[in-house]
Amino acid sequence: MKNEVCEKMGVKPDIPLQNSKLGIAIETIGEIPIHGARHLPENGTNGWYIWCGELNLDQDDFYKPLHIEHIDEYLPMVREYLDLPPGYRFLIDENGYEDIWFDDQLIAT
Repeated sequence: MKNEVCEKMGVKPDIPLQNSKLGIAIETIGEIPIHGARHLPENGTNGWYIWCGELNLDQDDFYKPLHIEHIDEYLPMVREYLDLPPGYRFLIDENGYEDIWFDDQLIAT
């Protein structure tokens, strides 16, 4: 299946494994903009962290684990970005704004 986001960025899709988990800040859903950052996969995760609005790391348990198959129930508009490889970030809003970039800090070991 063709992935237009990966094609636009000139990268090979890195499809998250079935049943893998991402981190999602469920309490922020409904805020704008929507952020995504993909770290290296580890321990059954696919590396994705998704949040909306401003990042608030002061909150306990900011991210909750979510199986990738359930993302459409919460934020279906991020689905097309989830094949971006580790190291990529995206920022989108409901008005069509889109920014995608590579951040080597996400994969620094």
